[in-house]
Amino acid sequence: MKKLSDQILHQVIKPRPANSFKGTFGKVTLVGGNRNFGGAIIMASTAAVCAGAGLVTTATDASNSGALHAQLPEAMFADFTNDGQVASLVSAATTVAVGPGLGDDETSEHILKNVFASVKPEQNLVIDGSAITLMARENISQPAANVIYTPHEMEWQRLSGIKIGEQTEEKNRAVRDQLNATVVLKKHHTEIYTTNEVYQLTIGTPAQAVGGMGDTLAGMVGGFTAEFHQDVTNAVLAAVYAHSAIAEKIAENQYIVLPHQISRALPTFMKKMEQAPSEHHIGFLN
Repeated sequence: MKKLSDQILHQVIKPRPANSFKGTFGKVTLVGGNRNFGGAIIMASTAAVCAGAGLVTTATDASNSGALHAQLPEAMFADFTNDGQVASLVSAATTVAVGPGLGDDETSEHILKNVFASVKPEQNLVIDGSAITLMARENISQPAANVIYTPHEMEWQRLSGIKIGEQTEEKNRAVRDQLNATVVLKKHHTEIYTTNEVYQLTIGTPAQAVGGMGDTLAGMVGGFTAEFHQDVTNAVLAAVYAHSAIAEKIAENQYIVLPHQISRALPTFMKKMEQAPSEHHIGFLN
């Protein structure tokens, strides 16, 4: 298992080309946030916007539209019960992220199946939260796409069938190979299972043990894989590392880290990564 270092940030985050427009940096469509869990998809969407994705559209319950527009005017809104509109938005995206706050009832299942039916093999598909639970419980097949799972250990147990206490590198890798997907297994030292390697994140802080932290990571992965789509694996690794690097810095002065604080710090952090040698990244919030 390789140790993930801050070098991945400098490999991925480069100065933007002078001749750029929003389409240069990809489109992200996020799907989730039922009536009870709108905050989850808003946090994920905030992360995707702040990560630098060119266009972000949030397909969520209609009751969340006001809060989305108030919190994140940069994102566009769609009603996730409008099957045709969601299918069109999914098929047009560079990266689709589904699951944050989606829920696990019949409506949630229908929405998830619509997303899976609309995604194309060349697209990135981030599957998070209740979307993973629904897949496992309802035996929903993984669609043909460049799939990135972002489960915590219990969600991984449901999807893989490996009990939490038995989730060894060897067993996890075997299931990853069956899925032919990237797996970001969120834990004390998060592990990232890719096609050829397994990476371990050696940074992070217990101050991250806050609701919404995983939703923010899913949104960051969505944003990075759309913006830095030339190397999707490295984009995933950079998103995971940046998420905890920012949290560690915030935690120097706070007992807990609020997920939206990570997103709001992202543009400044990424500017430092673009400019500074890796050993200086710790000063990004100063």
